[in-house]
Amino acid sequence: MARIKEFFRKLLVGLKRKPQNIAMLMLVVCFVYYSFHLTLISDTTSRIQGPGMGIYGFVTMLFSMLSFMCFMNAFPHRKKTNIPMLVLLFIMTAAVIFADIQYRNLIIAATTGENAIVVTEATIYIAKAYTMLGNHIVLLIVFVVLTALLPLYAPLIKKIKTSVEVEGNDKMGAIEIED
Repeated sequence: MARIKEFFRKLLVGLKRKPQNIAMLMLVVCFVYYSFHLTLISDTTSRIQGPGMGIYGFVTMLFSMLSFMCFMNAFPHRKKTNIPMLVLLFIMTAAVIFADIQYRNLIIAATTGENAIVVTEATIYIAKAYTMLGNHIVLLIVFVVLTALLPLYAPLIKKIKTSVEVEGNDKMGAIEIED
């Protein structure tokens, strides 16, 4: 029990030093989620072959990777926030959300109307890709909110008491130093 308590104390100390790690973790979750489902996107692009589908998938993957570099440069260690990099991070995230929405719209267009692709057991990956993109958009919005609200919750995290009480510290006045 003491090891678990110490682990969480050290975790909180780390978050007090770098509260932006919370938003960075969310960015990692967004990237990993999209990467693990990239086969759905590839298969859907191959089946539907809508105008720009490949570009939208490419933009999402490229800007997701570049967002890590922007994030690390936006919050340098022991320095003030780099505002231009933060703005670039938000622009890239908005581009990824836009690409996901456009890709979803192309899926809707391909599965409705004339010459619609019918989603069957063999093409269920189209429906899964559509759902996955919706989830990815939600995760990205959570990331944007966490990043934007960082100045609000960072001071609250720093107020959490993480010091360790050591026995005998209260008797420091009783110790006499001799020559």
